[in-house]
Amino acid sequence: MLKIAYHPIYKHPLPEGHRFPMEKYELLPQQLRHEGTCTATNFFEPEKPNDKYVLAVHEPEYYYDLVNITLDQRAARKIGFPLSEVLVEREVIIADGTMKASEFALKYGIAMNIAGGTHHAYTNRGEAFCLLNDQAIGTRYLQNNGLAKKLLIVDLDVHQGNGTAEIFQNDPSVFTFSMHGKSNYPFKKEKSDLDIPLENDTTDKTYLNILKKTLPKLINAQQPDFIYYLCGVDVISSDKLGKLGMTIEGCKERDRFVLQTCKNADIPVMCSMGGGYSPDIKTIVNAHANTFRLAQEIFF
Repeated sequence: MLKIAYHPIYKHPLPEGHRFPMEKYELLPQQLRHEGTCTATNFFEPEKPNDKYVLAVHEPEYYYDLVNITLDQRAARKIGFPLSEVLVEREVIIADGTMKASEFALKYGIAMNIAGGTHHAYTNRGEAFCLLNDQAIGTRYLQNNGLAKKLLIVDLDVHQGNGTAEIFQNDPSVFTFSMHGKSNYPFKKEKSDLDIPLENDTTDKTYLNILKKTLPKLINAQQPDFIYYLCGVDVISSDKLGKLGMTIEGCKERDRFVLQTCKNADIPVMCSMGGGYSPDIKTIVNAHANTFRLAQEIFF
């Protein structure tokens, strides 16, 4: 059964005019249930996890400054969200969703988080709407509990996973792969184990050709026993914060290839949704929904 992490706190409201589309976190599960892709039994509600799981990745001073809302103003501005207790609670619950979904992926082959993909969060700071790095926390959770040894993080959001790259920069047990817009944020990139920067207006054909040549070879070389997939839909041409030229159909084919490759290799995969900022919320929801539709089709 496809298991999906969702909590009502995911749709925490932001001040009017904020460009981050929080409503997608409420509309996406509604759409999946409405069309019959999922039922209530597919969803589970994560909780606040023990601090030790977060502290396996993030420095205590930074984490407790977040929890106590004592982060200095300059660091808080880099995050881009107005800090609040509810917002921090939301982030730790998202991390719990990714940890628990990782266990479901081990059982069923795949599992999802409606939110997550917070790959701009470093060990000691947050950036660009990311406070805590959910897939890094999930990685350490699996390793520290003896559930996985070698992990591959496949980050196909339009923005480079700079925080993820920093967290695992000296760790051979985690391979970080980021395929992203060359001129997109972050403008100062970190060094992933494999970075593929793409030119502005990269088309479906070019993108998919590169991905299909790269991912199978990477899996064969690294032999991971678990894969995290960050499947942001900000690669599509209408995205306000992206500069690539992909269609929704191309984005869907990207997800199909990644998920089918994981299935064929018999490697569990856990998906965090990542970015999506098109002007029309229907476009965002439909693009994200494709990932869940394909998960059901390929794995179940």
